[in-house]
Amino acid sequence: MTEPAANPPLDARIDAIESAYEFMLAYAAQGRMEEGDHSASQIRALLIGTAQALDGLAEAARAATASHPARQQCAAFIDVLADDARRALAVVRLALAARSISSQLVDNLNGSIHLRALLTDVFIIDEFLKGA
Repeated sequence: MTEPAANPPLDARIDAIESAYEFMLAYAAQGRMEEGDHSASQIRALLIGTAQALDGLAEAARAATASHPARQQCAAFIDVLADDARRALAVVRLALAARSISSQLVDNLNGSIHLRALLTDVFIIDEFLKGA
């Protein structure tokens, strides 16, 4: 297994977050009471990847928008992204601290307003930069 990049770019972070969320939706529907097989251990690995992607997300967004003509508007939005990333990271880290990650825990994580706000922020900045 390769080591994650020391400071992955914004698009790699967004991909990690989106991939984990898609898996989390399926995992939540499986009714698992505890981890125990490959897909269960995969949820923990994806949540670790999400935590790594969230840690430094705002800085990566600032770097990606540094030369954008609308950098002032980007900076204001990235302040919001930073707050939402901090909150989402706290929720993800709490889930990772669980001895076993059940489907119910992941379902609640999926429903967390903090994670939902972060996902919306990520979708917005991703689409914004694609259209830039």
